[in-house]
Amino acid sequence: MRGWGLFVAAAAVALCVASGASAGSDYFKAGNLVVSRTVYDGNAGTVQVGETLPPGCTSGCGAAISDGRYPAVFDNDLVDGSFGITSRIFLDQLTPSGGLVGSLEVPNSTQNGVPSERDQLVTSFPSKSELALNLSTDGSQLSFMGYVAPVDALDVSNSNTPGVSDPTNPVPSAYYRAVATVDAHGKFRYALTNAYSGNNGRAAIVNATDDVIYAAGNAGNGANPQPDGVIVGGGAQIMSPQVKAEIAQTPGTPTPVGSFSITQLPGNSAPDKVGKDTNFRGMTIFDNVLYYTKGSGSNGVDTVYFVDTTNSACPDGVGLPVPSAPLPNAPIDYDATALQMLGVAPYNMCVLSGFPTILAKSKANTSFPFGMWFANAHTLYVADEGNGTNTFSTASGTYTAAAAQKTAGLQKWQLVNGSWQRAYTLQDGLELGVPYNVADYPTGINAATGLPWSPATDGLRNITGRVGADGSATIYAITSTVSGGGDQGADPNKLVAITDNPAATTPAPGEAFNTVRSAGYEEALRGVAWAPGTTG
Repeated sequence: MRGWGLFVAAAAVALCVASGASAGSDYFKAGNLVVSRTVYDGNAGTVQVGETLPPGCTSGCGAAISDGRYPAVFDNDLVDGSFGITSRIFLDQLTPSGGLVGSLEVPNSTQNGVPSERDQLVTSFPSKSELALNLSTDGSQLSFMGYVAPVDALDVSNSNTPGVSDPTNPVPSAYYRAVATVDAHGKFRYALTNAYSGNNGRAAIVNATDDVIYAAGNAGNGANPQPDGVIVGGGAQIMSPQVKAEIAQTPGTPTPVGSFSITQLPGNSAPDKVGKDTNFRGMTIFDNVLYYTKGSGSNGVDTVYFVDTTNSACPDGVGLPVPSAPLPNAPIDYDATALQMLGVAPYNMCVLSGFPTILAKSKANTSFPFGMWFANAHTLYVADEGNGTNTFSTASGTYTAAAAQKTAGLQKWQLVNGSWQRAYTLQDGLELGVPYNVADYPTGINAATGLPWSPATDGLRNITGRVGADGSATIYAITSTVSGGGDQGADPNKLVAITDNPAATTPAPGEAFNTVRSAGYEEALRGVAWAPGTTG
């Protein structure tokens, strides 16, 4: 049994056709939530113990220590840092209280009538930073990112893209990344890209006014220095929507829309690994400004950024957006001759004033931002994923590092005298570091790691929210986890919600998160957004 997952998978068969179209009527209802969910489809034969990993690897390879059965299959991450298995994507429509309305399956190779030449998209099951959902600027469509690949393919999330090859990447295969959009009728379109070669695209937003797509992600899985195509294909990208079928598209060189370097900040004269300062994950648009977050990796700064289209907002790398500045509508006109030394330059991104500027590689770094949501022009909620440390105490029965965190969870920031200040962090109800059980999921100790299988919440990833008629804000969030699994991104996690007063400077008594939905066995939740057509 897969619990909720079995039910929604059955709903997908009953409610959806392979193309995602719904006979001309609205499929999504304005005011409902949409949650992206992925389901593992592998079995014992998907991976054979002893087989070479990554597939096709010729140098520095590993050998599989577990077959394809879930969840032990992801113990192979211990011998193959690129390990992953592509899996199906579902868009679950929920009422704001969590009631399941239906589930739309993104076309994929397991469905009848979807051969290799037909439009399809998958995600990589353990890749926790994938499948963020974002509404377009006009609210008419949702967007997310994935891979043009079959289900159950190995190590796709670290593959090259067809147009950007890195010969030092231990994963020799090549697959396009793609932005998928879906409208209120459940109609999908895809825009292929050569960006994010060697790594993954995480999020995308459609700017309907300028008819462009912004994307966030990371690139590179090989040696330093990285090829030019990898450098220009990371971080913040811009591309055009497509109406052609995937097989008819021929994407060219990636087109960056934003770039940042730690050398913009005072005291940082030496750059990090070129192309890695922009390892972006979350993104949002508010008041005509494009924002990004970085919260992982050992380069750059883990913080909140914005794209400065005026080139005047932050001469020292930190500042506030200029009022009435336009959204970007074209790629950076970068100096191709300086890529190996400077990366994508000139730089046009800034750290949002008041947010951390400490280097990610510093031991003092405690910032791991992911999703963002503005309640208004002076109140910003930022999800902090947590540090991912799975230190466990048998005496207390908790993941102690996770439980001890002070800034993981939902951070509330307020704009005060021209600088953002963190008012407080909401954690109550998340039970950070406390293991929970999932039906059919193993309990006890994972022999491969020596730690418990049972996951615990470590923080939050993607979020969305809405301000009610009474002025209160309800924020929905996807949890992150720690566990003794081989890859913590494979853990079943949760959708949670909390209501907060945007004007408050301290939490209200009894203010706490409640669980709206829980992933089941062989499932993980990734993104959350309002359904197409939702306004206000």
